[in-house]
Amino acid sequence: MEPESPSKRPSAPVLCVDRPVYSEKYMESELLHRKERTPETVKEKLTKQLHCSSDRAKAAVLSFLPILSWLPSYPVRKYLFGDVVSGLSTGVMQLPQGLAYAMLAAVPPVYGLYSSFYPVLLYTFFGTSRHISMGTFAVISLMIGGVAEREAPDSDFYVHQFNSTNKTLDTDARDTRRVQVAVALTCLVGIIQLALGLLRFGFVAIYLAEPLVRGFTTAAAVHVFVSQLKYLLDIKTTRYSGPLSVLYSLIEVLKKIGQTNVASLVVGLVCIVFLYVVKDLNDRFKKKLPVPIPGEIIVVIVSTGISYGMKLCDVYHVDVVGEIPTGLLPPSVPKFSLLHSLVVDSIAIAIVGFSMAISLAKIFALKHGYAVDGNQELIALGLCNFTGSFFHTFTITCSMSRSLVQESTGGKTQIAGLLSSLVVLLVVVAIGFMFEPLPKTVLAAIIMVNLLGMFKQFRDVCLLWGTSRIELAIWVVAFIASVLLGLDYGLLVAIAFAMLTIIYRTQSPKKMILGQIPNTALYYDVEEYEEATECAGIKIFYSNTSIYFANSDLYVSALKQKTGVDPTVIQAKCKSHRQKSKKQKENGKREQSFSQIKEAVVKLDMEMGITHEVVDGEGSDLQENGQLVEAQAESDSEESRNFLEALSPVHSIILDFTPVNFIDSVGAKAIQAVIKEYAEIGVSVFLAGCSRTVLAELRALQFFSGAVTPELVFPTIHDAVLHCQCPRSHQSNDSM
Repeated sequence: MEPESPSKRPSAPVLCVDRPVYSEKYMESELLHRKERTPETVKEKLTKQLHCSSDRAKAAVLSFLPILSWLPSYPVRKYLFGDVVSGLSTGVMQLPQGLAYAMLAAVPPVYGLYSSFYPVLLYTFFGTSRHISMGTFAVISLMIGGVAEREAPDSDFYVHQFNSTNKTLDTDARDTRRVQVAVALTCLVGIIQLALGLLRFGFVAIYLAEPLVRGFTTAAAVHVFVSQLKYLLDIKTTRYSGPLSVLYSLIEVLKKIGQTNVASLVVGLVCIVFLYVVKDLNDRFKKKLPVPIPGEIIVVIVSTGISYGMKLCDVYHVDVVGEIPTGLLPPSVPKFSLLHSLVVDSIAIAIVGFSMAISLAKIFALKHGYAVDGNQELIALGLCNFTGSFFHTFTITCSMSRSLVQESTGGKTQIAGLLSSLVVLLVVVAIGFMFEPLPKTVLAAIIMVNLLGMFKQFRDVCLLWGTSRIELAIWVVAFIASVLLGLDYGLLVAIAFAMLTIIYRTQSPKKMILGQIPNTALYYDVEEYEEATECAGIKIFYSNTSIYFANSDLYVSALKQKTGVDPTVIQAKCKSHRQKSKKQKENGKREQSFSQIKEAVVKLDMEMGITHEVVDGEGSDLQENGQLVEAQAESDSEESRNFLEALSPVHSIILDFTPVNFIDSVGAKAIQAVIKEYAEIGVSVFLAGCSRTVLAELRALQFFSGAVTPELVFPTIHDAVLHCQCPRSHQSNDSM
């Protein structure tokens, strides 16, 4: 392809710069002058931080209660209708999901309704997101259920029947104990989230990379799906926890599959098909439908009516929800004696719950043009969980499916969340008893269909394969570890692996030699761009990493490899060359000395008694030898210099420090050693593109001492190149 002629190219602004070459020494002495600052005393700092004014007090109140910042200016005509429709739609979804996810949490279904009321009501006042829907969530519920069944297994609640060797399971005592565990766990999760929020630790979510969260939630979907098989088939199995629990659960389900209740299976499969069709219709016609078809509540109402009318529990032995107490329970204090055994689990649940909420909140905030505060979100979640635990709730976070419904049906503010919680309250107070005949297989069907969105995350594997293999590795490790080791240990392994990938990236950066684009001050990779050409005698080394104790040796090794100039190898060759040259010269001197002796003997034979001439000749020879030694030293030096130039035509190396964000003492010493090592073979090393932060670190580390001076540092690569291209006679003399 022929290059485009200049006349056809679009005109562009022209940058003309006429200035001398800047070095760091010149900039510090001539161009830059530091501002004079009076250091603040500790008293002044404390006074400044603790000073209270009306503006600061108002800002603090608005930060703690975000509802006060938007409720007074709430546009009723513009927002109210959408919030009402959204709140009713979300509330209708809250009901069946609350009942279903309570089964995952291993507590009676009514506690799922409690968890869909109190926390949602509180988040309306303390949350900063206007669109996410708080309440029960499958992943968190499953993690709670694993802890509840570990702390209160069925084996602890078998009792002997009177005058019989048979044992029966005391389900009431078991459920009471599991509720205590779930409530205590929720209380501890709330305390942790609240403490992190007050300490401004909202940034912890950044350590949960998106591939990690998506791999983890996909693994959680596998756990949830396997846990619901026994409800779908209506068989009794033991619930396992810990490593390989999902495999043990699946094996036991397969072993007891012959005990399947056909009536429950038929009801469950019909509900799955219906819910899938409704979900597909909602996705296809979401722009035309004013409100999504409430498939879940339709399934719950219809299946409850059929179960009641056909007496599925009595005739076909279908397992149903059972008693749902009407009204709210009085508040009570969580059982704090259980907290010591729940610390590790509560940390994992607190972090996962917050990461799910903040990631979804940021998505909606970016879409609708407002900001969310990670620290305030932690405080809001902490208050919802801590306060809710006194009202018998289990841990909540946001739900992706409900949040999408709340946003897509026209919800503008958390008024929609408030209305959804009131819908749940109406059911709990007035009509909760109507759902007692609801088959549990229906709730299992609702959960399984809601997992479709999580299972679609398997598509990430193909996507990440073509974009980032490291992120793919994080996704795969998070998924496999969480499936095999359980959600708690799997999360820890995934986080540890993600940290290791950061270390790997710093130790395996992209390394290149830069070349100049002709007639510009731009420098690019010579291996990638045809136009980039190396400057004669100059190597420009680039590595996109900071320099610290973990990779300083790797940085130096890469520098020597990419530039092709290794001082150790060159010095070894020079030493070998000098020894060989010295040996040759010594052999030549021996031959010359032997010739002189031979001439003296012949002269003595010819002229007997005139031996003093030889002695005088020796004195003159000594004087001549001294002159020869000096000449020989100069010759050796010139020869060594010529040999070095023959070995390596490179006279300057420029280290591009543009990507270096920080440098520690080990890295600084490594660069110092490199500069001195190359100076011994006549190669000058310069630094270019250092940020002011890195320069400050270098000064604090006593980097500029001895032969290493600020004159070796330049603000840009082009400054360094122009300096290297200047006549080098004085530089050569200094280096010798």
